[in-house]
Order: sequence, then structure tokens, then C-alpha cells
Amino acid sequence: MNRILQTVSDGKFTETAYEIPPLTSDEIRVRSVMTGVCRSDIDMMNGDFGPLPLHMQGHEGLGCVIEIGANITDVNVGDYVATRGEPAYADYYNVRHREYVPVPEVHPRYILEPVACGINIVHQPLREIAERAGPGRRLLILGSGFLAWVAYNTIKLNHLDFEITVVGKSNKELWQDKLSNDYSGTYDVVIDLSSTTYVFDCPIVNNEALVVFGSQKQVSTDFGTLLWKACTMMFPSPRTNKFYDCMKQAEYWITNGDINIDSFWTKGYNRDTEWQQAFSDSNNRPAGYSRGYIYWKNDGS
Repeated sequence: MNRILQTVSDGKFTETAYEIPPLTSDEIRVRSVMTGVCRSDIDMMNGDFGPLPLHMQGHEGLGCVIEIGANITDVNVGDYVATRGEPAYADYYNVRHREYVPVPEVHPRYILEPVACGINIVHQPLREIAERAGPGRRLLILGSGFLAWVAYNTIKLNHLDFEITVVGKSNKELWQDKLSNDYSGTYDVVIDLSSTTYVFDCPIVNNEALVVFGSQKQVSTDFGTLLWKACTMMFPSPRTNKFYDCMKQAEYWITNGDINIDSFWTKGYNRDTEWQQAFSDSNNRPAGYSRGYIYWKNDGS
């Protein structure tokens, strides 16, 4: 049986069967090796998002290629690939071309999808961000979690000239003196990865500022402040066609040591014996927990 983990928003994940579709000429088939437990999975489990259908359960995949379609030329059977497609909670699943990236080894650092999400927060609006860069220009990141840290490093690695302020309360040891308790003054670019409504409620944007929203939130506003300031709003999403480029960039930076995300993957959970605990810990976030992943024990990988 090809097993899969799924939730129907009833507060838990369960195990069921997944019938894998026939492989098309533009797909590969992978055997799951690792899959990250995303916060959106927990929101879906708790009824705050979705639920998604069975074939979309799990999206932070790392797998071993076991079959390739007739048109596939960039990987071979036996290669390891990071996937952005679903359902990565299945033992085996198909992945479309440009939704996977070859990686050099099996390691949680090569679960690329969440890293690519952080890169995409900067890369999707990169032209608009670059237009506002320069001496004396200011950029504010609201939030200090995983995505914020990757976005911060993406700005640095793209050599964008900003005075950067990061406001948040988590991961203080990682951010050290880069983390602030509050904003000060106004900014030319605001990357909002928080649950706050500062952008709508507080005078923090300059004229013609760019506001990048990277987190979901519910707000009640007439957009008056942003309209008066002639601001531009953008909403980066992994559903962009350019997300593949962010996956490739993530692999390159990680392999070359430009960005190190190892400290964020705090625990792995055995697929056969600990998968329930993986979702429980991600939901309850015990002390020292950052991000968890489920791993399959097969062929020594």
C-alpha cells in the first residue's frame, strides 16, 4: 500500500492509502525520504486553513527518483531531489517538471521549499525593492521567524543597499544585535511577515513605499494610509512560475555555504513510529523547537 498522511481539519493527521496516478512524460516519480512539517499543515489540521484534497497533502519534500518520464533529461533514477509539489506526505508520488531541483545529498537542509519561500519574498518583488534601494533608504522586516531570516539574508546576498530593521521576539539567539523590539521612523520598504497590523495602523511608510505581505492575516481597513502615501502592495506566493528559480537559488546558496539553515531543523521523526508526534510537536512547539521533519527509513537513507 502507498501510504499517505492526511488531515480533514479535525485536529489530527491520520494515515490512509494514496493511489498514485500514472506517470506522464513530463513528470518524475519519487520515493519519499524527508518531508518538512509546515505551519500551514498545522493550520489545516486545526481548521484554520483548507482543508486541501488528498493529493495536496504535504509540500516540503525531499525524495529519491525511482522513475522518469520520457521528456525528462535533468535527473536520473537514483538522484535525490527537493520537491515543491504535493503530496509529499505519501510514500511515493509524482512531481512535474520545474517543481523539483536536484540536490547533492540527503540532509534536512535540502528540504528546499521553505527556504525558497523566504527567497521568493524578496525575489518576486525584487525589481520594486531594488528601485527603492540606495544610500539612506530604509527597509523594515516585521517578524523574526524562519522566513524573515531567509528574506533578510536574501536582501544581503543580492547586495541591496538598505538600512535594515528587523522587529520580532523569536529566535533572539540567531538574530542577536540585528533584532529590534520596535520600529522607529518611516521606511521605504516594509516586508510584513507578522501577525500585526502595524502597516495599516501606524505611520511607518514613506511616500511611494513598497509593502510586501508574506503572511496571512485578517484586517479591517479602508487602506487610507497606504492610499494617501501612494504605496505599492505585493503578495509573493509559491504559486508564481518563478518559484523554481528560488528553489535553484536555495540549493546554490546552501551548497556553497552562503546561507546556513541547519539550526532551524531541530528534530526529525520516524515515519513509521513517530509521525503523530511530529504534528503534535509542531502544533504545541515545545521548548527549543523550530522546525520538524518526517523521515522514511529505507535503503539506508
